[in-house]
Amino acid sequence: MIRNIPDSPAEQSSATRRLSMTEALRDALRVAMRADPSVFLLGEDLGVPGGFGGGFTVTLGLSEEFGHERVMDTPISEIAIVGAAIGAAMMGMRPVAEMQYGDFVFCAMDQVVNQAAKMHYMSNGQVKVPLVLRLPVGASGRGAQHGQCTEAYFLHTPGLKVVCPSTPYDAKGLLLAAIRDDNPVVFLEHKLLYGAKGGRKEKTSLDPMGEVPAGDYEVPLGTVAVRRPGSHLTILANMLMTHRTLTAAERLAAEGIEAEVIDVRSLVPLDLETIRASVARTGRVLIVEEDNLSGGWGAEVAARLGETSFDDLDAPITRVAAPDTPLPCAAALESVYVPSVERITDTARRLVQE
Repeated sequence: MIRNIPDSPAEQSSATRRLSMTEALRDALRVAMRADPSVFLLGEDLGVPGGFGGGFTVTLGLSEEFGHERVMDTPISEIAIVGAAIGAAMMGMRPVAEMQYGDFVFCAMDQVVNQAAKMHYMSNGQVKVPLVLRLPVGASGRGAQHGQCTEAYFLHTPGLKVVCPSTPYDAKGLLLAAIRDDNPVVFLEHKLLYGAKGGRKEKTSLDPMGEVPAGDYEVPLGTVAVRRPGSHLTILANMLMTHRTLTAAERLAAEGIEAEVIDVRSLVPLDLETIRASVARTGRVLIVEEDNLSGGWGAEVAARLGETSFDDLDAPITRVAAPDTPLPCAAALESVYVPSVERITDTARRLVQE
C-alpha cells in the first residue's frame, strides 16, 4: 500500500538523506533551534533523560543538545501548555508546543481559538503570535478520544494557518516554514506516517521514507503538491489518505483510468488555483479525507469548486470520508470506518463512468 512519494525535481537537493517522517520533523526542529535562539519546545515528556521524546519520539535527543530551558517538559495540562506558548509568542519567542495526541487540544480550545487566533486582529496588528502547535492525529487503534482528524475545527477559525504533511520532505520544509511564520500554525501529523524508527512504532504504521535535504529549506505554506499527473479525474487527499489514494491511482491506471492526485498539504492558506487548473483539465473531482463526512475540509473545498469551477465539471463532486459516527476502537470496525484503497478505487471508477 505504501510507496515513497517523490517530490518534484525543483524541490530536491543533491545533498540529501533518507529519513522517516519522525526523523525529518526532528531535523527541522534542530535546524530551527540552531538558527534562532527564540525557538523553544514545550510539551509532555519531551526531554525525559534516556527516552520518550514526546508522545511519538519526535524530540528524542534534543534536550541533550539544547538543554531543558529550550526543551521544556510540562505538567499534564493542555491549557497550561498552549497558554504558556501563546504568552511566550506574544513576547517575541517562537514556541513549538506539542500535544501528545491531537484530540487533547480540545482541552485548550479557548486559548487556540479565542487567544492565539485573534490577538493579532484584536490588537490592530500590534501583537504577533508566532506559535506552532503540533498535533498527532489519525486513527491508530485507540478509539474515539485518541484518533480523530481535527482539521475542520481549525480551518473554520480565522487567524490560524493549517498544514498537514504526508512526506518526510514536506514534514521538514513545512515545519521550518511554520516556525518562521508570524502567525499561529496548526501542524497536523498523522500517527501512522511517523515511521518505524525512533523507538515507538504504531501496529499498523506505514514507513514513508524519503529523500530530505540535509540543510535548511522551506516548503511554502499555502501550496499543494501534484503527486501524480492524470487526465480522467482529479483526486484531492492529505496525510495518510494521500498514500492510499496513490495506491488506488495505480490500480485505476491498470484499467486505463489516469487519476491526477493532488496532496492538499496546506489547508489554510489553500492553493485553490492549482486545484482549479487540474479540475479544468479532468472535469471530475474526488475528495478523500479521513475526517467525518459532514463539515470536513472536503466539504469546504467542494463548495469553493462548486462556486468557481461549475462549468468545468462533467460529473458531481464526490467525496470519500469517514461516516458521521465516533471513531470505533475495534480494529475490524476501524478498518471499515477509515477510507480504504478499495473504497477510493471503486468510487473513482464509478465517477469516471458517469
